[in-house]
This record gives sequence, C-alpha cells and structure tokens, in this order.
Amino acid sequence: MTLTLNTIKPAKGAIKKKKRLGRGNASGHGTYSTRGLKGQKSRTGGRNKLKRLGFKKILQNIPKVRGFKSGKVKNQVVNLMELNKYFSVGMKINPLNLFKVGLIDSTKLPVKILSQGELKVKNLLFSDVKVSQSAQAQIEKMAGKIEVRSKK
Repeated sequence: MTLTLNTIKPAKGAIKKKKRLGRGNASGHGTYSTRGLKGQKSRTGGRNKLKRLGFKKILQNIPKVRGFKSGKVKNQVVNLMELNKYFSVGMKINPLNLFKVGLIDSTKLPVKILSQGELKVKNLLFSDVKVSQSAQAQIEKMAGKIEVRSKK
C-alpha cells in the first residue's frame, strides 16, 4: 500500500462522533436528550441563562458594604525624613518632583508634608504642597521657604 493524500487517515479513536441530541431513543440520547427532568436547565433557552445564575451566586457571596463613605479627596503623605534621601540643598519640592523620585503616586491628588523624622537639608523651596504646622517649623528652622498659591 502506498502513502498518498487520499489514504491518510487520523489515528483510531482520535475523532469522536458528535453527540446528536433529540434524535430518538435509538440515538442513545433520546427522551430527555441528556437534559434530565424539569427545571430551568431542561427548558429551551435555559442554558443561556446559566451565566446569569452563576453571576447571582457570586453576588450573594460578596458582603454588602455598609456605612458612610466620604467623598473627600485624601492627601498623599510625604514625611520630612524621606526628603533627605532624594533632595539636596536649595532644590524645589513640588508634586512633579516628588512624583519623579517616586514618593507619590499621582500629581493630580493633593500632597501634604508631615513632620515625621528630622529634616537635614537646608534651603528647600516648597510649592503647591500642604505642610503641617510641626513640619513648617522644621522647614523654617532649616532656612526653607513655603510658597503658598491662592486657589482660584
């Protein structure tokens, strides 16, 4: 026997016959056509609604969120001791520079400087940031300036 394109066949058992549902009892899948008795899954279109049924179960497992959620924008916090690592004498500290060194995640949210740790860098210029009172005292002690812009 020669090997030609018309004699090539897949290995035995590699191809299964398609399950033909609802073609009588002789087909092996007659009467209820493998759908079982009654219920949503046995009806026409019931299989498509299964996605929604599963989603409902997922929703039931998620706890309800109760209580009050504030819509107030939260400040991004930067401590004075972190400024010592990234800034040198006379540098300008604003949201863009803080973002570049990776101390904040976004330039769009407000930034607040807190006084945790000790500031060791002199002559820093702070602009477009909020500063706590105790941090302001340390900054002024190190000859730093805080530039306050008026909101329009």
